[in-house]
Amino acid sequence: MTGSLQQGVSTSGLPGALSNVVRTKIVATIGPASRDEAAIRGLVEGGVDVFRLNMAHGSIAEHQETLGRIRAVADKVGRQIGVLVDLAGPKIRLGELPGGAVECVEGGEVTFVRGSESDRPDRFVTTYPPLVDELAVGDSVMLADGTISLVVAERAPDEVRCRVVQGGLVRSRQGVNLPGVKLSVAAMSQADWQHAEWAADAEADFVSLSFVRSAVEVNLLKELLRTRGSAARVVAKIEKREALENLDAIIEAADAVMVARGDLGVEIDVASMPMVQKQIIRTCLQFQKPVIVATQMLDSMQHSRRPTRAETTDVANAILDGADACMLSGETAIGEHPRQVVEMMRRIALATEQQYLQSRWQFLEALRGSSRADSAVGEFLPRPEHLVAGLHPITQAVVDGASRIAAVLDARLFVVASKSGVTAIARSKRRGAVPTIGLSDDVHTLRQMALYWGVTPLAAPAGADVNQLLEHVCEWGLRQGRLERGDRILLVAGIGFGTGGHNMALVHEV
Repeated sequence: MTGSLQQGVSTSGLPGALSNVVRTKIVATIGPASRDEAAIRGLVEGGVDVFRLNMAHGSIAEHQETLGRIRAVADKVGRQIGVLVDLAGPKIRLGELPGGAVECVEGGEVTFVRGSESDRPDRFVTTYPPLVDELAVGDSVMLADGTISLVVAERAPDEVRCRVVQGGLVRSRQGVNLPGVKLSVAAMSQADWQHAEWAADAEADFVSLSFVRSAVEVNLLKELLRTRGSAARVVAKIEKREALENLDAIIEAADAVMVARGDLGVEIDVASMPMVQKQIIRTCLQFQKPVIVATQMLDSMQHSRRPTRAETTDVANAILDGADACMLSGETAIGEHPRQVVEMMRRIALATEQQYLQSRWQFLEALRGSSRADSAVGEFLPRPEHLVAGLHPITQAVVDGASRIAAVLDARLFVVASKSGVTAIARSKRRGAVPTIGLSDDVHTLRQMALYWGVTPLAAPAGADVNQLLEHVCEWGLRQGRLERGDRILLVAGIGFGTGGHNMALVHEV
């Protein structure tokens, strides 16, 4: 074994399936520190599975160039790499302040007024003109990522006077959060529509919608993408209190979910953030939806070569909660050590998964022969309450049954042949110990499977039958060192008996 496992995580006694494979996926944001081809290749080699293009910064031309580099690198290294286009959404920001910054003094007052510029340090303008009309006495206003807190004290026709509850220095263009305030702003601005259309034309794999408040907004973006012939999956970013109130409907409508802890931690009481994160992940498990945990996961590594102990614990806990992926933002976009931070996240994920899988495997071993064994073997997360759209109940049953067989036989690989990728999701969300290979002849499906926990995407020959698929996997596995002669693999696929789902589980010995 290599990496962090040599530094204290014992793997003695583990079955062969629990090999040196990282199952949690890494999403990395591209920025000035990582935009050139050499940097992108370094991040891929470090362990990145999906790249995020933040549309709040940079032009469409710049993002098009970056996307081209990502595709070129992926082809050169022979890996399926996803691209997530992150729409900025209706983020409210302060306008220009006199001198560029103003000190808000606790107990003092500031006033929000109409307009695009302010000529007094105690009078603020914003990028959202209706703000003055939609604030009410008693509403909270948070500035600068929640470090400055105001409360509305008085309203007038053209201004809103606020009392400073928690002071600090605020700068021009910093964000404005309004916890609990119902705003009329649309989910997508004109710029968001343009960016979404570009993402569709550029064949992005995922498009994320910021500041989601209802399932209607998610469906609107999905319809836009479909009308432009895009196969992109829609990621709903949970960062508003209203999203928590409509959580089930939003997750059901979305293809994937992001726990966007930056703005969410300002919209709600920060002390409740850990349990809200667990609630979101748990609901995603119930609906079989991939979930990404984001924001400040290894933030100190923007400048430091080592994370804090709290940060490593944060990443590990997200994985233990059931996250499919962890996301890096400023760490890779503007940080000083983008590749090192990816490698560190990979090390944390590997150590966490090994310990987690080992303890779960020992638990299942103790159950063998008991009345609970049949339902427990090979499955480490509870059954979903709702099947993901497109997944046939027969497919789910076959995947669950094959997972038990794979665990009992100590199979080296669990292979899923899937046109759309939903069968790979069914396997991924149960977190079986045996590493999963997602086979498809559709390039969009392959790149989307790069986000699914424990799934390694592998291109399949078009029109291949079962025997050809097995031969293809065996050749790949032997070449990559993932298989040896005599190893067993499980293949889940469909044969044409009209059942409508994957109806075959086959054991093959290499």
